[in-house]
Amino acid sequence: MNELELKYGCNPNQKPAKVFMESGENLPFEVLNGRPGYINLLDALNGWQLVRELREATGLPAAASFKHVSPAGAAVGLPLDDVLKKIYFAPEEISPQAAAYIRARGADRMSSYGDFAILSDECDESTAKFLKSEVSDGVIAPAYSDKALEILKAKRKGNYLVLKMNPEYKPEPQERKQVFGITFEQGRNEIKISPDCLKEIPTAKKNFPENAKRDLLIALITLKYTQSNSVCYAKDGQAIGIGAGQQSRVHCTRLAGNKADFWFLRQSPQVLNLPFKPDVRRPDRDNAIDVYIGSESDDLLEGDAWKNIFTEKPKKFTDEEKKSWLKNLKGVSLASDAFFPFGDNIERAHKSGVEFIAQSGGSIRDDNVIETCDKYGIVMAMTGIRLFHH
Repeated sequence: MNELELKYGCNPNQKPAKVFMESGENLPFEVLNGRPGYINLLDALNGWQLVRELREATGLPAAASFKHVSPAGAAVGLPLDDVLKKIYFAPEEISPQAAAYIRARGADRMSSYGDFAILSDECDESTAKFLKSEVSDGVIAPAYSDKALEILKAKRKGNYLVLKMNPEYKPEPQERKQVFGITFEQGRNEIKISPDCLKEIPTAKKNFPENAKRDLLIALITLKYTQSNSVCYAKDGQAIGIGAGQQSRVHCTRLAGNKADFWFLRQSPQVLNLPFKPDVRRPDRDNAIDVYIGSESDDLLEGDAWKNIFTEKPKKFTDEEKKSWLKNLKGVSLASDAFFPFGDNIERAHKSGVEFIAQSGGSIRDDNVIETCDKYGIVMAMTGIRLFHH
């Protein structure tokens, strides 16, 4: 099949809508269940490229959680400790592919609500069982076990979207799209993100530990498929904060940094010990935690709102307590899809435990950025690679 009719385009009024292969060849994916929408396929195909490159760069199963053509999270299949299992709602026994997706979704569970799941390897029973328990629009993978497919076909009253991607598919080197009736054409961004990108180090500190190299590669590859401007914080094999589509670089850094802070605050004793009622659903827990951690916690704790969520009223998580806990966040890696124009980005990154940075370099204020890194003992590589994505 080289053409597929869609429900509608970006919005219900945008009909008719379809995807097709101009070459006349078959589409590189197969619909195993459900009916895809326009944005579903944008997420699936952008995300597939991301996890394919993560798999190649790290040798580990990879996953991404996509929303509105940018990743809410991306990760590789490293084991989860007990704290991460708790905050991610993970079962005790999970496969490496399941661990990758659970990490990717767990980076920012608020943004991942209703996501499209992207898997680099076969979707096994472990991954399918976790997907079944989460609010998600669909999944794409190169293969499915029989049991996984059975589980997923029963999700959302049988309407859950399941796509099977041809892992051998290679697109043409030129890509095109239309805007306002005008066709744009460019060479595909085939640049490879590898440890070679991290060799140019202008800071006083010169050495990246192996785990930092891995996390910087994860962050850079994630940014390659994130709507620009974009910045990604990563730690322990996963993105922990992604700032996408901001016009100002420092606003990206702040947005992604705030998400990284929330990720770590969710692991604090104050949050781990919140007295949730046993029947409170996962999305409601996520929403409550987000409000509790944030600056508007009074909306939850004042009045009677807390009674719908908790068995007893939690103590307020004070700014002083948050700052104290965040001092424990260390060893974070940060990548940017283009250069940092000023040292203010580094100042903000340092507040979220960043010790390793990769960015393109090339600003007229590179000296200020390097100086700010040296001020905090941060190791920074200048990759010479811009990763804008639109």
